[in-house]
This record gives sequence, structure tokens and C-alpha cells, in this order.
Amino acid sequence: MLTRETMERQQTWFYVMALLAGAWIGLAAPAWSSVLHIAVSPILAVLLYSMFLQIPFTELRASWSNLRFMAALLIGNFIAIPVVVWLLTLVFPQSPGVLMGVYLVLLTPCIDYVIVFTQLGRGNEKLMLAATPLLFVVQMLLLPVYLWMFMGSDVAAVMKAGPFVEAFLLLIAVPLLLAVMTQVLCKKGVRPQRFLHATAWLPVPMMAIALVVVVASQIGKVYNDLDSIVSVIPIYVAFLIIMPFISRFIAKLFRLDTGAGRALIFSAATRNSLVVLPLALSLSPEWATIAAAVIVTQTIVELAGELIYIRLVPGVIMRDP
Repeated sequence: MLTRETMERQQTWFYVMALLAGAWIGLAAPAWSSVLHIAVSPILAVLLYSMFLQIPFTELRASWSNLRFMAALLIGNFIAIPVVVWLLTLVFPQSPGVLMGVYLVLLTPCIDYVIVFTQLGRGNEKLMLAATPLLFVVQMLLLPVYLWMFMGSDVAAVMKAGPFVEAFLLLIAVPLLLAVMTQVLCKKGVRPQRFLHATAWLPVPMMAIALVVVVASQIGKVYNDLDSIVSVIPIYVAFLIIMPFISRFIAKLFRLDTGAGRALIFSAATRNSLVVLPLALSLSPEWATIAAAVIVTQTIVELAGELIYIRLVPGVIMRDP
């Protein structure tokens, strides 16, 4: 019998199959792309609502229980990573549309399945779970600042405030607010608690569905922009190679224990592709297509990398003392 714990442990394979299914649908039936594109936003909204429900927003204070870890997490994600990403884009220069996709996805730390990867990699997943509200708030505040710093007037020329704000409100702010309200309303009573427990089954299947729909609707664009996509893969691969060692250095600097250090490694390497995808799709048409394709490509590369990480991080990079 399939349990939620089994499903979560095996979720990487669900996502791999979803990526392959989406690619097959998109390439075998291109006419479906425009139809599935309409379904992307509502499916992402439900996915994000289900993910936000699993984040203990009402226990935000718990995020500060380990101050050394929180400081290391903030420095790793919001100081070290922007510098690394900026240097990688200098080494592997890209067109502005591709750069937008790269910056959107690599500058935003994951707040959902990173928890499971941390657990699979024998890190402190509870510490990672407690930190997710802070990571979410900080990345949303700093992302516009980073885009302005790295892209300057190019961003102002193509980023229309209206669609960007609309995407943020409808696909992030509203699901977030509904999730917080649901948590508050479900704090007492048996039936509300059962409802909240039932929603814990949603993130994995909803993410798989989202991956199928997103890939099926975007794979044609990836294929048509294959030259740009191929040129950006070295950035993603280099990022996955570099970040564990920088994270390990930061972990030692802050004297984190092994579990917290592994959690820091997974946080630094795992990015927030499905949360920023709606923001990419809200860009002006000449940038939205390529930026979305670049983000989908990062998801594919990252999932392959995570399958390696869950072995290398506890076995080689940060072993038990």
C-alpha cells in the first residue's frame, strides 16, 4: 500500500517520469501546447497552495532557534550565490532573455522539495523546514534588487510591472495567504486537522502534474531555442559542482554540525524553479518564452544533480564525524 512517506521518499522518480511524460506529450502532440499553456497558472496556484500549507508559517519564530544555521543560510543563499552566479554568467555569457531566466531561477532558493532532498541526503530536514518561511520572504524582497544590479536598464525595458505584479499576487500571494488562513482555521478541531493532514498528500502529485503540463507546453520552445538552451547548461552544471564546496566552507566557518551542514549544502544547490516560472511567463513576449525554457531546463538538470547529491553529500562531501 502506498503511504505518503513512501511517496515523498520516491518523489524524485515521480518527477523524472513526469518530465519524460511532458516531453513526450509536447513533442508528439505540439497542438496541445497552447491548450496546456492555459492550464499552467491554475495548476501552479494549487501546487503552491498545497506546498505553502506544509510550511509552518504560524511557527515562524522557530526559524531563529539555530542562529548560526540561519546566518549561514542567509549568507550562502543571498551573498555567496549571487556572486557565484554573476561570475558564471561572465564566464558563459548569454543573451539578455536567457540571462533573465538564469537569474530568476538561480537567485531564488527552493522552499519545498529541498526538504525531502535534505532528508534523503541525511541532513537536518526539520531545520530546513523551519527556515523555509524566512527564505521565501527574503528571496521575494531581494530578487528585484539582484535583477536591477545584474541587468540594469535591460530589465526596465522589458519587464512590465502589471503582469509581473499580477503573477505574483495570483500565483504566490493569494495561495500564501490562503495557506496561512487555512493553518490558523485548522489549529483546533478534529475535522479541520483531518483536512490539513489530507492536504499533505497533494504536493508530490501536484508537482508531478505541474511538471507534465509545464514541460509539455514549453518543450517545443526549448527545442526551437536549442542553441540557447545548450549554451546555458554549463552554467547549471558548474553551479551544482561549485556550491557544495562553498557551502561546506560556510558550514565550517559557522561551526555547524553535520546535519545542519548538509542542510546548508542542499539549500544552496536547490533552486525555486516552479515558484519563479509564473514570474518568467509574465514577462514581455520576447523574453517570456526563452526565460521559461531556460527555467524548465534548470529543473531537468537539477533533478539529475540531486540524485547524485543524495549519495555524495553524506558519503563524500560531508561525512559523519
